[in-house]
Amino acid sequence: METVTEWFENNQGLLISYAVSLITAILILWIGFKIARKISTMINNAMVKKSIDPAVASFVASLSHAIIAAAIIIVALGHVGVQTATFVAILGAAGLAIGLSLQGSLANFASGILITVFRPFKAGDFIEAGGVAGVVKEIQIFSTIMTTPDNKFVVVPNAQVTGSPITNYSRHDTRRLDMVIGVSYSADLQQTEDLLNRIVKSHPNVLETPEPTVAVSELADSSVNFVVRPWVNTANYWPTKFELTKTIKQELDKANIGIPFPQMDIHVHKEEKTESE
Repeated sequence: METVTEWFENNQGLLISYAVSLITAILILWIGFKIARKISTMINNAMVKKSIDPAVASFVASLSHAIIAAAIIIVALGHVGVQTATFVAILGAAGLAIGLSLQGSLANFASGILITVFRPFKAGDFIEAGGVAGVVKEIQIFSTIMTTPDNKFVVVPNAQVTGSPITNYSRHDTRRLDMVIGVSYSADLQQTEDLLNRIVKSHPNVLETPEPTVAVSELADSSVNFVVRPWVNTANYWPTKFELTKTIKQELDKANIGIPFPQMDIHVHKEEKTESE
């Protein structure tokens, strides 16, 4: 015990120096991380004010926060006596090893950059990518945040987004409704076509140009199929589809035009027995 006490007395100045350096390093980390968050927030707000896509602004802000945080850690380590030059070299070698083992994360990072540069979609777009359909909320360093139509929060890796076809349903101002309406073989085809044209053209959301298409497309097993293809503004796609489907059913019923169920005709042949049998 006396030896320990004597050691503390002999090295008191050194211990105080190390303690001060350690506390200073902790303060550097604490204050530095706060500054990093503040700067990333300022970058994000500034880019949004300049009408830059919020998803891109979020990506740049996240990237700047990561870079500043890494610099702060190096400064703090240097303050406690760690040789930062050697540390940076070791960090580079470790980064290479980690990079080889985390190729997926690097692919996600590279894909995030590609998304922000080529911008196949932006925040607020309804897209289908990486096996998920939803509204884009944010593009981060490694992932894209989406909200599905049933309000699920989905995080999709950026490499998965760019590694599959991307369908952007919000990119154009107008969309075409593709509907197939089957009627009975006994129905008057001209009457049916005129009725469908009247229903479609009378709907307030259907655009006059391009002109809607109503035509016989197929003589199916149980029905004669009409294609009904009106054009609408993208924002009106689903309400118009639901309303037209309901109205078409009601108007076909009023006109006594049948919508057949799938059916199959079965013919039974009875063979007569011969006298020898």
